[in-house]
Amino acid sequence: MPERVSTSPDKNVVDLSKASRNAGLNRTIRETRAKLQNGDAGSTQFQRESLTLFIDASLDSAAAVPILACGIGAFSLAFNMGQYTLVWALTTLIVHAIHVFALQQIKSRQLIKDETAANWTRRLLALQLAIGFCWALFASQSCTSCDIGSYLTFKGAALLIVLSATALTSSMLNGAVLVTFLPTVAAIVYLYWRDREPMEIGLIAMFTAAMVFFVFFTGRLRRTSIQLLSYQSEKDDLIAELEVAKSISDEARRRAEDANLAKSRFLASMSHELRTPLNAILGFSEVMEHEVLGPMSNSTYKEYVGDIHRSGQHLLNLINEILDLSRIEAGRYELHEESVKLEEITEDCIGMVQLRARAKNIRITEQFETGLPPVWADEKSMRQVILNLLSNAVKFTPQGGEVAVKLGWTAGGGQYVAIRDNGPGIPEDEIPVVLSAFGQGSIAIKSAEQGTGLGLPIVQAILAKHNGEFVLRSKLREGTEVIAILPPKRVLQTVPAVREAHSNEKRRRSFA
Repeated sequence: MPERVSTSPDKNVVDLSKASRNAGLNRTIRETRAKLQNGDAGSTQFQRESLTLFIDASLDSAAAVPILACGIGAFSLAFNMGQYTLVWALTTLIVHAIHVFALQQIKSRQLIKDETAANWTRRLLALQLAIGFCWALFASQSCTSCDIGSYLTFKGAALLIVLSATALTSSMLNGAVLVTFLPTVAAIVYLYWRDREPMEIGLIAMFTAAMVFFVFFTGRLRRTSIQLLSYQSEKDDLIAELEVAKSISDEARRRAEDANLAKSRFLASMSHELRTPLNAILGFSEVMEHEVLGPMSNSTYKEYVGDIHRSGQHLLNLINEILDLSRIEAGRYELHEESVKLEEITEDCIGMVQLRARAKNIRITEQFETGLPPVWADEKSMRQVILNLLSNAVKFTPQGGEVAVKLGWTAGGGQYVAIRDNGPGIPEDEIPVVLSAFGQGSIAIKSAEQGTGLGLPIVQAILAKHNGEFVLRSKLREGTEVIAILPPKRVLQTVPAVREAHSNEKRRRSFA
């Protein structure tokens, strides 16, 4: 049967039923990690990005080549270096215009794709080679009427400027510097072979060394840029992955909160429906157990009735605790606050557990500070807190043990109730389990009476409603201490009576 998925907008931020969700993102992340694991060899994976950066840099500096060509041409004409320079300058400008137009078309149409990046690399290198032939034509020129030293100096300076400018703009195109100026080196070598001018050897050596240096320099610059691209790609993919994970987490948390709230509302609204039949069971079983309407001849039936009553009482206590916790979680637990004294509440709770303590020969000691003022709290809730903590202490304390109850001031001006027993204690790693709903420690399960595991969560929730704090300290085989703390703002300090002040007598007006 196909799985049905709710399509309501408040239930699906991310469709958790699709096995192929985030497939594109996962594929991109795997590809990026593969690129990074390949090291320098992985730079080929960023060919499209590299070509895009090369095109942008070339278009941004498109005016540099016309300026250089016009400047070199004007300088050549000023020093009568031949009419051939005009032809060269015009050819260079035309080739450069074609180059810029081609780059603009490639960028505007977004022709470079990942699968065609290698082909476009060869085409762009072909355009660079065409520009290189233009500079080779300039390098092959000669001037018979010029001083050979001055002419070679001018030519070398011009070629070095062009070489450095090209290296800066085309560093992202692998092999661009070598392809562009290798024809120039060949032209200078041919010129030396033709004229046998000794000074041209220095030009050849200088320009070749400069070209090798710039090839190495652009290679390092390109590898650095590729590394930055890889870091950027990894960061973008990780951000996307985190965003998807956050969306899934938020949706899962929202669904869990909705489910928990629905559960809490359901249980809070089922108070009457659950308690009414249980109270009937308890009442009728108690009547039968005490034989109010007549004796029960069969002793086994009487024993069964006692079991029914005890089981019903346990179930009612469990339901009451669940409903209390559910009402708190659902926000339907209201505090009826009034002025109460913790000392009186604590003494009443000690009296309620005294019978169970005597049955186990447990001694309960009291240590109360005198003169404690009342606090502003819900008496029923605080009674439930102290009674739960005392019941747990008596429950987990072995035969002949001791439970110490302290009541006093906190360092900040609040009041606390501390209850310490010498029971088996709780292992440190089990304390979070004990403080969670339905959580019970391993030692408690083995040695204590049956419980629900809701007492301490209810205590924490009630104290939180009072802006208080709950502290649990325990050591294995040494005992446990629990502290319920109320903040200073809930302590009602006694204000001294205001003394009646006598009004000043009116001064008589005197007219001098």
